[in-house]
Amino acid sequence: MSQMPQQAAVSKCPSCEEPLESGDRFCGACGYDLSAVPARPDDSPTIALNGAVPPPSSAPDGVDWPVARDSDGFGRPAPVHAAAEVPGTDSGGSPLPPHPPAAPPMPSAAPPMPSGAPPVPRTAPGPAAPGVRFDHPAGPEQEPVHGPETGQEDGREPDAYPREPNAYPREPDEYPLQAPDPRSAAAPSAPVVPPAPAAPAASEKVCVACRAGRVDDDGYCENCGHAQPRERDHMEQESGPVAAVSDRGLRHHRNEDAFSVGCTALPDGAPASVAIVCDGVSSATRPDDASLAASRAAGESLLAALPRGTHPQQAMHDAILAASHAVNALAEEPETAREQAPHQNAPACTLVGAVVTAGLLVVGWVGDSRVYWVPADRSAPPARLTEDDSWAAQMVAAGLMSEAEAYADERAHAITGWLGADAYELEPHTASFKPDRPGVVVVCTDGLWNYAESAEEMAEAVPLDAAARPLHSARVLVGHALDGGGHDNVTVALVPFPAPPQGAGSA
Repeated sequence: MSQMPQQAAVSKCPSCEEPLESGDRFCGACGYDLSAVPARPDDSPTIALNGAVPPPSSAPDGVDWPVARDSDGFGRPAPVHAAAEVPGTDSGGSPLPPHPPAAPPMPSAAPPMPSGAPPVPRTAPGPAAPGVRFDHPAGPEQEPVHGPETGQEDGREPDAYPREPNAYPREPDEYPLQAPDPRSAAAPSAPVVPPAPAAPAASEKVCVACRAGRVDDDGYCENCGHAQPRERDHMEQESGPVAAVSDRGLRHHRNEDAFSVGCTALPDGAPASVAIVCDGVSSATRPDDASLAASRAAGESLLAALPRGTHPQQAMHDAILAASHAVNALAEEPETAREQAPHQNAPACTLVGAVVTAGLLVVGWVGDSRVYWVPADRSAPPARLTEDDSWAAQMVAAGLMSEAEAYADERAHAITGWLGADAYELEPHTASFKPDRPGVVVVCTDGLWNYAESAEEMAEAVPLDAAARPLHSARVLVGHALDGGGHDNVTVALVPFPAPPQGAGSA
């Protein structure tokens, strides 16, 4: 069972030396807990060799046994003395020689020196090591700072055992810091300037943002990390009097349109202008490759057939067939097999083109891309020269819906004709016209005519000087579509009629 602690029989307080009375549990002067003082152990006599018990100690009664102190009376631990520091005599009765005290382990916790011990001189602080902060100027000797009333260093309470002034070094005023002190540097260091990026070679692409970095194979600048626009995001081309512009738009992540423009001469030397515009079917595999292959194949076919004397309308028909073969070939390539998902169609695109000579205008198409005729004299009526291969056009042709109702339907742009391996029976559409006045032929994808659907709206959007400045006018039309929202890729080619002599171009 638990018991209350027994009070030790002591006559003085171990903390403040105040006399105690019998039965006190706490010191009346300092409040020291007397129950924490262990009682003096009883003597345990040993047995002598002869078996007799030694007599009890002859020390007179009433002698105060020294009690170990655990406080100096001011809340600090009592000083600890080594055996060599206590004066005494040897076995012959001679006084022991004094020994110097051991060096304190820490300057901030140095034990007080006994009376008569030689003082330890203070040493001047050495040079500052790197990473040491100085809040006070360093001098050869730091004088102790005395408080206003106590007379002790730094205004602290006096020690129970006073010491000689400057007997021990004071607590260090400086401590190592993680970062080096900039004042300890001999001289300010020059700012670190990153090396300038190496200038790209003449054959390498240069970043469009910083104009200094080289563009890597992934399409990012090695200097600033800026993603570079793809080559097909915005394309412009001018060939004689013909010009075309294609833009990715504001909503699509790539440009799936393509075009081909060029000029040639007929066997009689008369000039001829050619423009082909293709729109990739987004739901198909590799639509951008399909449109590019079709535009190149059709353009090359026309520019090769017209100088041989092939009639422009027959040349347009043959060009559409050549474009179809080029798109069909993409379906057989391994790249298509890797990218094509089970629910996707083969590569596919639409095509529309125009051939302009001195007195003839020929158009051809498959899909929903269009050709508009805009006369130079805006008092004359403009016209749309193609009919869409789309659900909306079929509804209008069948008399089931008006044009406004059909194109307001969500199925309006579902195409019924395209170029591709999975297309229905290919039926190229061609038509020829003989305008009686000068004007400009607008060849475009639905990315433009969605914002100028009727012939009158398209004529209003075409600049008045389009025949003289086709490239500038093509840029204006692309900007018109982007300002309207740019929901799709935008591609337009402008061909002046009649075809001017070779050598004439955009102003």
